[in-house]
Amino acid sequence: QVQLVESGGGEVQAGGSLRLSCVASGSITKINFMDWYRQAPGERREFVARISSVRSWTSLSSTKYADSVRGRFTISGDDVKNTVYLQMDNLKPDDTAVYYCSANIYQYSTGSVDYWGQGTQVTVSS
Repeated sequence: QVQLVESGGGEVQAGGSLRLSCVASGSITKINFMDWYRQAPGERREFVARISSVRSWTSLSSTKYADSVRGRFTISGDDVKNTVYLQMDNLKPDDTAVYYCSANIYQYSTGSVDYWGQGTQVTVSS
């Protein structure tokens, strides 16, 4: 049973910063990659950032970002803690959304499967 738990959301003024965390636990053989997505009210869920091979220390530098957040957000991981972070700087009102952590995890019994957290609310006020 794999579980992802996000934390760190909240309400900030435009230009402020937040740091989101996502902890993965359960029967994990290997985390292939972990993503952050977000969904604003009335909108579809959109990709934010990805880090590949979170549990392989030498691969932590493999990252991808949506154009809308590049230069403002930074994704990173901690192999020991099975945790991925999203440092969000210079936040804008358009960043307001529920942020979801997603992990593509290999388990011997199931192969590679996508898992999702329950989300954490980020609200950026003008």
